[in-house]
Amino acid sequence: MQSTLNAENGTKSESKIDPLGRTYGTGRRKEAVARVWVKPGSGNITVNGRKAFDYFARSVLQTLVLQPFSIADRIGRYDVICSVRGGGLSGQAGALRHGISKALAEYEPNLHSVLKAAGLLTRDSRAVERKKYGFKKARRSFQFSKR
Repeated sequence: MQSTLNAENGTKSESKIDPLGRTYGTGRRKEAVARVWVKPGSGNITVNGRKAFDYFARSVLQTLVLQPFSIADRIGRYDVICSVRGGGLSGQAGALRHGISKALAEYEPNLHSVLKAAGLLTRDSRAVERKKYGFKKARRSFQFSKR
């Protein structure tokens, strides 16, 4: 375990690195859950055994996944191994972003304040609104007919 001095309150914070040199972070978004391991490397990102850019084909989702590295100025320095379950691709990309941020903050505790200020360590709690009785969808009613 590495220890660094926390600049905010002057306390020592420990980075939780396992014997394989990785840190772990769980990311959640909508119904998706991502289990993420981050270790120093050349920038390879693996999602469910596939390359991240093959798994997330849309460029918007690829940008979302790389956001923690670009904000922390650590692009190409870490390898990411991840397994994602549940939800759709958008929710999975958001969960992966959240998990990478948490794992990065575990590996380098001095990045915690940078990632927190960018809002990457906070879970996005928005979820799909449930369908109500007597409605077509959550808020969409049936077409009103006067006659």
